[in-house]
Amino acid sequence: MALNSLVPDFMIAPLDWLANQVRKHSLWPMPFATACCGIELMATASSRYDISRFGSEAMRFSPRQCDVMIVAGRVVMKMVPVMQRIWQQMSEPKWCISMGACASSGGVFDTYCTVQGIDRFLPVDVYVPGCPPRPEQLIRAVLDLQEKVQRTGTIDAREFADRTAYEGPVPLVSELDPKELVVAPGDYTTGTRFRLPLN
Repeated sequence: MALNSLVPDFMIAPLDWLANQVRKHSLWPMPFATACCGIELMATASSRYDISRFGSEAMRFSPRQCDVMIVAGRVVMKMVPVMQRIWQQMSEPKWCISMGACASSGGVFDTYCTVQGIDRFLPVDVYVPGCPPRPEQLIRAVLDLQEKVQRTGTIDAREFADRTAYEGPVPLVSELDPKELVVAPGDYTTGTRFRLPLN
């Protein structure tokens, strides 16, 4: 029996639904892996778990080709400008997965230099708990993201035009009271420290 008799000559479907089906099954991740969660991210692409079943096997290290950033592992303050630059270079529509306790909340690293959740700097769509999370959890996050893409996307990006307020990260403190400001001693115009006279 020929396949031509099974496939209709034309198909009628909403264009948004069709575009969302294509987007949903072709999510290309941009891995931003910094620690042990990165090993689990690599394991997800292996033959045992095979993330390619869901259309996300094409991990590219070029942000202009990716539409999903997977932040796996702890992020320190020095990495934030690099992470934000990569995020800004990705084309719309784009999504973000925060993988692991360190990326989601800082994890056990409650220090001044570790970011206590990347959602302070990037809009996160899906959080993956665990330290480190298993590959099955990342696959579940990809499936959840696919459901979100299926529900919210439009072919002419109407969902972005409908935004009336800023949806990105908000600063924790807008402005400190002048009495609460701490000024470090030093003359930063010359790069030298104030020297106290020795008595």
